[in-house]
Order: sequence, then structure tokens, then C-alpha cells
Amino acid sequence: MSRFRSLLQASVNATKKALTWNVEEWVPPAEKTIFKFRSKEDLKKWHLYSDSEYGGLSSASLEIPDGGNGSDGTGIFSGNLSVDLSEGAKLNISRSGFCGMRSKKFDGFIDLDGYDAIALRLRGDGRCYISTIYTENWVNSPGQSEDNSWQAFVFAPKDSWYTAKIPLARYLPTWRGNVIDVEMEMNQGRVLGMSLSVNAEGGAVGAKSGAGDFRVEIDWIKALRLP
Repeated sequence: MSRFRSLLQASVNATKKALTWNVEEWVPPAEKTIFKFRSKEDLKKWHLYSDSEYGGLSSASLEIPDGGNGSDGTGIFSGNLSVDLSEGAKLNISRSGFCGMRSKKFDGFIDLDGYDAIALRLRGDGRCYISTIYTENWVNSPGQSEDNSWQAFVFAPKDSWYTAKIPLARYLPTWRGNVIDVEMEMNQGRVLGMSLSVNAEGGAVGAKSGAGDFRVEIDWIKALRLP
């Protein structure tokens, strides 16, 4: 009987150990690097856009400073916001004064299941930027084939490195920059890309706004599990 109990206890212990190991396998790491901006190769994963594509006069660049390529480098997203339109613009846009950088399409998805927030380490100019997450078209308007987009403001303090942590629950569903008044849940497991943009108008109270130059340094973008 004592041998049977020993075997039974050993079996129970092994089962507990297996269950513990499996649970640990299911829990993602505390943080997950999604994008980094340390080299020119890292920057090739992004493309720029602005109102200039529609007749506006804003401009933007994304670069690594000379001599900063490597572990000490950081990406610099900068440019000029203009609320004017070029003469003879063929497209009638409702507003100008915006620039952005968006990650290029890639195979597969970014899986953010199990994570609670997006973190960006940046040093800015006192402006408020817009962090956007693009997900697979899970729930969308009839006839709309675009990716679902989710946006949240991120403040970039002037001249100081800052890690902005944005809970995923704070991202709101949007369409063409406007918040959609609809009940939707982000498809965290099938993220297609991200972007960071800036507008001449709007943003958080007290943040710098208006036409003119903008500049923000970006070190990395990560997903976090909050305690």
C-alpha cells in the first residue's frame, strides 16, 4: 500500500509540474519589442505620408542622425506642418496640416493577445502625437475593405526622454481620423501594423499645436503586460 501511495503521489506531483509548465508557456513575456529605431534598416520598415499627397504643403522625414547608426541611434521623425494648400490643388480636402509614418505591410500578424498596453520611448517637442494600431478587418462598415484602425493620443514632452504607456483599452475605433460611435472590440491577435502621426490642430490640452515645425525622437515601441 505504501508503494502505491508513493507512486500516486509521484504521479500527482508530475501532473502539477506539467500543468505549471504549461501555464507558464501560455503567459507571454512581460514585454515584447514590436519596433525599434536603431538603424537605417529599422527605418526601412516604415513609409511616410502627409497632406502633400492631397494638395497640402506639409512635409516629413524619418532618419537616423549621422554617426548614430547602431545601439546608440534613435529615429527622428520631423518636418513641417502647413495648413495651406498648393495653388491649383486638384483634390478638395477638408483639412490639411498632418504628417505621419506608418509601418509597411509584412507577412503575418503582430499578436498582442495577453498584453495590456503599448509603450513608446520618445523625446519630443511638446506636441501631442497620435498612435494608431491597424488590425485585420474583423468588424467593419458594410462595403468597407480597409483595415480597422484604433487611435490614442500620446504626449511627447519637450527635450526629455519619456516612456509613454497607453492601455490598449484607451485606443478608440476610428475611420479616416474620426472616432466611430460603435461598439467594437480590438482584434489584438491580428495586428497588421502601426503608425505615428501629428496634426497641426487638436490634441491634449496644454500641448503645443498649430502650424510649424515638429520633431520627435523614437527609440522603440513595445507591448507590455501591466501588473
